[in-house]
Amino acid sequence: MDHTRLIAELKQIVGVTGVVADPDALMTYDADGCVMDTHAPHVVVLPTSTEQVSAIVRLAAQHDVPVVPRGAGTGLSGGATPMHGGIIIGTSRMSQILELDIPNGRVLVQPGVINWELTQYLTLSGYHFAPDPSSQKACTIGGNIANNSGGPHCLKYGVTTNHVLGVEMVLADGSVIWTGDGTPDCAGYDLTGVINGSEGTFGIVTATWLRLTRLPEAIRVVLALYPAIAGATSTVSQVIARGLLPAALEIMDRLAIKAVNAMYRLGMPDEAGALLIVEVDGVTDGLDELMNDIVAICWSNGALDVRPARTPAEQVRVWSARKNAFGAMGRLAPTYHLVDTVVPRTRLPKMMDEVAQIAQEFDLPVANVFHAGDGNLHPIILFDRRDPDQNERALHAVNRMMLVSIEQGGVISGEHGIGVEKQEFMPYLFNQDDLAAMAALHQGFDPEGRFNPGKIFPKAQSARALAEQRHTMAFADHDVA
Repeated sequence: MDHTRLIAELKQIVGVTGVVADPDALMTYDADGCVMDTHAPHVVVLPTSTEQVSAIVRLAAQHDVPVVPRGAGTGLSGGATPMHGGIIIGTSRMSQILELDIPNGRVLVQPGVINWELTQYLTLSGYHFAPDPSSQKACTIGGNIANNSGGPHCLKYGVTTNHVLGVEMVLADGSVIWTGDGTPDCAGYDLTGVINGSEGTFGIVTATWLRLTRLPEAIRVVLALYPAIAGATSTVSQVIARGLLPAALEIMDRLAIKAVNAMYRLGMPDEAGALLIVEVDGVTDGLDELMNDIVAICWSNGALDVRPARTPAEQVRVWSARKNAFGAMGRLAPTYHLVDTVVPRTRLPKMMDEVAQIAQEFDLPVANVFHAGDGNLHPIILFDRRDPDQNERALHAVNRMMLVSIEQGGVISGEHGIGVEKQEFMPYLFNQDDLAAMAALHQGFDPEGRFNPGKIFPKAQSARALAEQRHTMAFADHDVA
């Protein structure tokens, strides 16, 4: 690769200020929120339009250079880490809300729009964008689509894919496609659904139609405190079993409570071993009765106290504490690794016991903050990555938690994606035929493997090799027939 020539040609496309090539500046882009693996790109490009993205991708194809899409870098699986160098296409300058279409319940945005800012913009019209990851104030819509992000309210409203009506995408050869016209139902294959969660391996999204969700007429929030986490998880299972559907059911354990207490001064009692946040929303009529039913379930499972957040300000404070819980971990340790797995709700008590045993075995503190309503766990392993021994123990603890989740009938990601963090666990969840089918689909979008290479598929089994294996098997079956 002629590095100097490539940079000069990129500057012709986006201008001098749209190219980052200084080695020190490139260190900003050598990882996302997952810092277990780092690798700097050769160059970063910051386009402002679909036309510029298309030209950059065509240029990358000419130079045979990898392309890695990147939003805000808040991902937690290494999905935006350029493991093979190449060009990072950062979408931070593609941050325009292009069209608000209230009559048709949709909004057209560029991928660099911040999730929180979009919701604030829509609030004036009485709507919001429902997916609300904990990184909502920093993460971008493009990143939400790449990882099919969820958030506390996905229990009732679903994850990102449930709110995307169509995307504009630049493919590996620089061509541009639309997967839908922004209407709820489109003919043909569900390409929009396939692209959601593809982690930038199919192409790069340059615009998207999103579904608008009406703001609820009323909201009720309560905190339920328990002596141990088992009471909180049992409450969650019973609430769902009763056919009740809260907007959110979130749990924090003793260590997490300690961190947010210190930062937000919530005044939680020291004896509290777990905290359950329950939110219900909808029309005002009947909402208090629904919450009363849930509160009764809380008490029946041994709650120490149930505290309503009676005003909007109190509700904001509660949710701020929950959504900033990960940041509060800095009060407990210099480094943490956030694990993302999912198990059936009924297996939550067992899984919490397993997590506690793993923490004890590897002598590392583990805090738990998770979306209990859909079984999406987030054990937070606290350690100091400057200590090689702690670093090694933390990696082993992560591995054990992943495998135990699979043993409990779960999966290895709820919303953070596979990236590089979890790719070696894919064979534990999928057989060779499964992986080969996924690889064949990937090849249909990116036959040369240029987009975000080295992600999702196990390192020893590249997408191309798996796809070729499936192709060979298909011809062998045909010959036998």
